Amino acid sequence: MLNMLVTGGCGFIGSNFIQYLLKESDFSGRVINVDKLTYAGNPENLMDIEKDLPGRYVFVKSDICHLEEVNRIFKEYSIDSVCHLAAESHVDRSIVRPDVFIRTNIIGTFNLLECTRTARDQLELFHHISTDEVFGSLGKDGLFTEETPYSPNSPYSASKASSDHLVRAYHKTYDLPVTISNCSNNYGPYQFPEKLIPLMILNAVEGKPLPVYGDGRNVRDWLFVRDHCTAIWTIMKQGKRGETYNIGGNTEMENIRIVEMICDILDEYKKGEGNQSRRELITFVKDRPGHDRRYAIDFNKIKDQLGWTPKESLESGLRKTIQWYLDNAEWVNRVKSGEYKSWIEEHYG
Repeated sequence: MLNMLVTGGCGFIGSNFIQYLLKESDFSGRVINVDKLTYAGNPENLMDIEKDLPGRYVFVKSDICHLEEVNRIFKEYSIDSVCHLAAESHVDRSIVRPDVFIRTNIIGTFNLLECTRTARDQLELFHHISTDEVFGSLGKDGLFTEETPYSPNSPYSASKASSDHLVRAYHKTYDLPVTISNCSNNYGPYQFPEKLIPLMILNAVEGKPLPVYGDGRNVRDWLFVRDHCTAIWTIMKQGKRGETYNIGGNTEMENIRIVEMICDILDEYKKGEGNQSRRELITFVKDRPGHDRRYAIDFNKIKDQLGWTPKESLESGLRKTIQWYLDNAEWVNRVKSGEYKSWIEEHYG
């Protein structure tokens, strides 16, 4: 893998993966980062990489929904491997604008697969990153495994399920070397502030209400993004072609408890206004449509077959995440104010 195409590399997981790949892993090739730079794509996340490793990092502003442009990139940069992260990924947004999710997550994936098929002779691997949300909702017991039937409940998860099926079909039909991973909820540095954990951190710091859907008892398995990055690279190097691997954090927790943990950690640094606990900021709001009750990942396959396990506990990961947001107030302010969009427009048009 000498010329790896990373799609969506300016997003949350993508920028963390490129940072890990080029700074910490044993990858010795070049990364070609293709990103459309939608609201959640921020090339500032990789400014140090662009400055320090110009020979090993290339950024191309482009849309994977444009087949001709994707084909041009494959040819110009002699792409021999793909890590496909580009996706619309917020459930709330998919409820309002499902068409955008269908276009990016399904048509975009199809275009990449078609270009990959054309470059089949030089292709080492197409790795597709998906979500545990494709499996639907669990009851009080049980875990999602790689054998769990798909049962998506939102336009977002349905679009990701469709893209998973396309990748698997291209492996079976055209013998493309593919791997797929379905991960649990990620959190960590560079996550856009609309997601649960950064939203709660930033609102709690500012003394704003902490909106929690429904009764707050929805359960998620949380995966620190750095652990996810090591899992992706492990699969890309060692995973069996045509196989799917679940990636989890072993941190199953109710949403309300996550919010309470964030409040308690921040209170250790400094109490809120009037010396009150930040837990008093918690506000329950109307549940969203199709809100899955519980997700939980069984990651024994990647553990037993590839030797990967997460390093961060939920508490240690939350502490690192909170500290990052506290230490990077300028990044937060540029994103929340929309100032980063002006910077993108100035530099990339």
